[in-house]
Amino acid sequence: MNMRNVAIIAHVDHGKTTLVDKLLQQSGTFRDNQKVTERAMDSNDIERERGITILAKAASVQWKDTRINIVDTPGHADFGGEVERILNMVDGALVLVDAAEGPLPQTKFVVSKALKVGLKPIVVINKVDRPDARPTEVINEVFDLFAALDATEEQLDFPILYGSAKQGWMAESYEGPQDQGMQPLFDLVLRHVPPPTVEEGPFRMIGTILEANPYLGRIITGRISSGTIKPNQAIKVLAGDGKLIEQGRISKILAFRGLERVPLDEAEAGDIVAIAGLSKGTVADTFCDPLVDTPLVTQPIDPPTVSMSFIVNNSPLAGTEGDKVTSRMIRDRLMREAEGNVALRVVEASDKDSMEVSGRGELQLAILIENMRREGFELSVSRPRVVLQKDDAGQWLEPIEEVVIDVDEEHSGVVVQKMSERKAEMIEMRPSGGNRLRLVFYAPTRGLIGYQGELLTDTRGTAIMNRLFHGYGPYKGEIAGRRNGVLISNDQGEAVAYAMFKLEDRGPMMIEPGWKVYRGMIVGEHTRDNDLEINVLKGKQLTNIRTTSKDEAVRLTPPIRMTLEKALSYIEDDELVEVTPKSIRLRKKHLDPNERKRAEKSKEALAG
Repeated sequence: MNMRNVAIIAHVDHGKTTLVDKLLQQSGTFRDNQKVTERAMDSNDIERERGITILAKAASVQWKDTRINIVDTPGHADFGGEVERILNMVDGALVLVDAAEGPLPQTKFVVSKALKVGLKPIVVINKVDRPDARPTEVINEVFDLFAALDATEEQLDFPILYGSAKQGWMAESYEGPQDQGMQPLFDLVLRHVPPPTVEEGPFRMIGTILEANPYLGRIITGRISSGTIKPNQAIKVLAGDGKLIEQGRISKILAFRGLERVPLDEAEAGDIVAIAGLSKGTVADTFCDPLVDTPLVTQPIDPPTVSMSFIVNNSPLAGTEGDKVTSRMIRDRLMREAEGNVALRVVEASDKDSMEVSGRGELQLAILIENMRREGFELSVSRPRVVLQKDDAGQWLEPIEEVVIDVDEEHSGVVVQKMSERKAEMIEMRPSGGNRLRLVFYAPTRGLIGYQGELLTDTRGTAIMNRLFHGYGPYKGEIAGRRNGVLISNDQGEAVAYAMFKLEDRGPMMIEPGWKVYRGMIVGEHTRDNDLEINVLKGKQLTNIRTTSKDEAVRLTPPIRMTLEKALSYIEDDELVEVTPKSIRLRKKHLDPNERKRAEKSKEALAG
């Protein structure tokens, strides 16, 4: 059968998963009366809730006499590790660009990788039905981007389609016709994307996606480079340096047909398949016939830039809400995650009580924590820190990111000021249509931790920020952290409304009446820059005097709501976020005030 393998590349929210939905529908993959969820490829709960793709996934459709394998890739830079590997599996790429926003950093990041691998892109301008769409300028921006990324003459001669994935049509002009549905896109893929290149020789395949299945064990997905494979066939796994990892037999071969996986009796070169039966082989390893000695060449993966400590929860409320609380359980879960996610690095700390987890960004680590708390884990996590490196001269280098902020003109001043406070350097400032400006900065990753929320407050929720790892640069010196101190509970019990009402002038609260608190837990933000211990458990003195003023109902200001990302970016180095299946609490690292003072003194002594 004829075959095509194609990846869909786009910035977050430009409509990749919606486009895949329409391709699956219009190719006859679903029955007419079949009930299909929206964004069928977003399979886990967090992907559905946030509307982002986190894990790369494959599906296939049949058009005329050709099977098209489609790989949906994440659009967020934190999950870029998935994308870098996927490009080894495909022979073409659909670059999807929003007709109003134009190409954004993530598009640039993946396109540069795709062009290096030699893929010939097809550009699809999506959302042309938006009132602020500007398709002609966006095409020019895409061309400039390709030229800046050193595309070859052949790659610059890319075909273009316009359309709306939501409405389910594509055409060669942005005015339509709209009655042909996705047919122009299918036909263009068949014409423009070459069939998979098949090499001579026995079976070889690079693992690109790893997942754990309760029934089949480890499942590795990849594209077969050469040869054929059958169930129960003996194979071996080679590391990148040619070292033997393991030998074994394949228990099952699964191929993608629509969104389903179907068992095969034989798979041949060029097809994207998933194999089960091996216990150690992982991503970027070569799975091959026992006669093969040299592994296939794989793409290098960019290094992690942000790390956090995952610590056993030792607060007085530990174990009251979750059932997985021991260090062994946390360690095993993180090790399992690191096996399947090549962009994560997990190292056990010397005290055995905590694990050092490094990833691409705060969002990637926050999604991991969110998954763990849904599985019933309780743990404490530290503030995200950047991973520093040393150059040949012994100078410290830190990760620098390219930041693109789209903002209304009236708010641009405050954005530039805040970014310069965070040691960012402005590279470009240009209008992006509709009284909006596009600002481009090179900023240290350290300075961006926790800036997203502040940016939305400063711009009344109108700014869009996109970040992309740029490279390592010289250390930029101290960056000012949070301005305010915190309010700390000095006792354990349940918060009382009367006490909280009396303390309102000290600063906004983060808890509600009736919530359990303990000594050393952060219950609010102080209006000044120092920390303050307060008593939120103090009840009202009962007297026999009754007056309206004394018995007035307590009216409390609504508390600050802390989401996981907000909490991670809010805390300082001497604080932790306690994460349980039901709650997110902020606390001091040392719960005892005397221990806190001792730690502060030793820190000052070291600095002095």
